[in-house]
Parts: sequence; structure tokens; C-alpha cells
Amino acid sequence: MYKIAVLPGDGTGPEVIQEGLKVLDALSQKCGFKYEKVMYDLGGERYKKTGEILPDSVFNELKKVDAIYLGAVGHPDVKPGILEQGLLLKLRFGLQQYINLRPVKLYPGVWTPLKDKESKDVDFVVVRENNEGLYVGEGEFRNKGTKDEVALQVSRNTRKGVERCLRYAFEYTRKRNKRKTLTLCGKTNVLTYAWDLWERTFREIAKEYSDVKTDYAHVDATCMWMVKNPEWFDVIVTDNMFGDIITDLGAMIQGGMGIAAGGNINPGGVSMFEPIGGSAPKYTGKNVINPLAAICAGGMMLEILGEKDAADRLEKAVMEVTDKKLKSLSAGKMGYSTTEVGDLVVKHL
Repeated sequence: MYKIAVLPGDGTGPEVIQEGLKVLDALSQKCGFKYEKVMYDLGGERYKKTGEILPDSVFNELKKVDAIYLGAVGHPDVKPGILEQGLLLKLRFGLQQYINLRPVKLYPGVWTPLKDKESKDVDFVVVRENNEGLYVGEGEFRNKGTKDEVALQVSRNTRKGVERCLRYAFEYTRKRNKRKTLTLCGKTNVLTYAWDLWERTFREIAKEYSDVKTDYAHVDATCMWMVKNPEWFDVIVTDNMFGDIITDLGAMIQGGMGIAAGGNINPGGVSMFEPIGGSAPKYTGKNVINPLAAICAGGMMLEILGEKDAADRLEKAVMEVTDKKLKSLSAGKMGYSTTEVGDLVVKHL
């Protein structure tokens, strides 16, 4: 019995999460696992009504669940950054979800902007450090508001934080067992402090994984090769900011935000899974948004929980739907409604 905290969130989040839960319900019956849903109304509407974002009492409850299933965060009536920092970042940092895991996989039948590339060419994973770097919010203003103003933004990287991320990436590459190649993506030629630490630690840990091939690429080169030769990559590991950037590029080459899912992982604690696209408020309530990213996030959750058979069934069903059913991944252009896409995935499990 798994205890799953469900945070539908804002905009179209509740609609896509509903379809994800529909698929999880069907899989639980087919694969023999059980789970309990605990619903939470965290998001823009609650903030508008009560001023609360993530109360301590709720945060303490979330520490005790097996996983968190998130829909979307972002409300048109709430200033950008308030919900993202008060909810998403508080969960990622507070629950020590120090890995952001982003599969980049082009499913059959899905259009990619990359010319002459097929499903076999786009299949890699980005392991992004999720708790350090520039996103810790450390810095200061000097002489603010004057012509001599200076803004300092600190990228804080610790040996402990870097090492645990890299070890996860090496283990993941070994377990993935495809090309067994781990690429470190950084900027060692310019960012000589943080990336000296990353590169030294990477080389040291690599000695313990003789079966894993290692490679290095500057972040700008990584972006170029992701577009020109995505088939070169197996697993990429990088820091918080570079990971944030290249995974959005990855989402585009796999067909767009409608199919991109991600996991915020604490290997020994509570992890959180979500579709990468935002709350898309203009589509709220129209039953036209693509739920596949949320459904795939549910599949990632199942895999991390150890339900590999269920996760495999889910992915194969999604591939059947993208290959033979959908006209497009774009909202309103799929040829099916949101709920009908969920029904199609259930049918193909």
C-alpha cells in the first residue's frame, strides 16, 4: 500500500492529474499494487483565499508519504515567483529532493523539430543537481539604486552535494544499461571554481565505475549536439542552472511540453513527480489540454516506487497512443479531448 500525496495545483493541473490518476487506478488493478490518495489544495486559489502557500502542518504530513504527484503551479492572479519559491522550491529543498530526473525520449508518431531524426535517435536522460548552485538564492546588492550598483548572485556548490548527485548519475547510467556513457555538462573554461569541484569529483568517482564510459562537454556545446546529434547522449549530469536550461531544450526535441515529465528525487526519502509544462490557464476547464506528460510523470513515480512492470505497461500504452491515435500533442489539436486521451491510454495498457 503506497500513500500518494496528490497536489493538482493550478490551471489545467487538476485536469491532467485526473487523467493520470485514472491510469494509475487501472494499473493498480492490473498489476496488483494498492495506493491511497491524499488530496491537497495547495496552489494559487488557496493562497488567494488564505495567504497560505505551504503551511508547516502540511509540510510535515508530506514528509511521511511515499511520493508526491503534482499537477501544475502558477496562477494568473498571483505574482510570478511566489508560488514557485514558496511551494516548489520549498518542497525540493525541504525534502532534500537533490536530483531532478528528466528523460528525453521521442515517442513514435511524435513530431520533432529536428530534421531527419527518429525515435531511435532521441533517447537520453538528464540528471540535474536540484538543491544547490545559483538557485539557493544567495547573494546581495551593493549600492542599490545608484549608478554604482552591483548585484551578486552566488553559485554555492558543496563537495557533499556534488558527490551525491554524481554518484546517483553513475548508478543510474549503470542501471539504465544502454550505451553506459555518462557525460558531464559544465563550463570548466570560465567557471573555474564551481566546475573545478565538479570535474575533480567526477573524475575521482569515475574510477569506481570502470564499466561506465565518461565524457565531458561545455554546456554550449551540449546544446549544439543535442540539436545536431542527440543520439550521442545516454545520460547527462549537470548542475542546477545548466540542467534547468538544457532540459527545456530536451523537452522541445522530444516533441514539446505536452509529453515531458520530470521527477524530483530523494533516493532515500520522498520524491515528487510532475509534468513539465505550466498551468496553461487559458485552457482551464476546456478539456483540451494534453495529459500525457502528467500520465508519464505517474509512470516515473511507479518506477521509482519499484513497480517496474506497471511503469513499463504505462509507457508502452502511451507509445501506442502517440503512434496510432493522436494527430498532435498540442492542446486542442490532438483529435481527442483530455479525458479521451486518458481513456485511450487505459485501453492500451
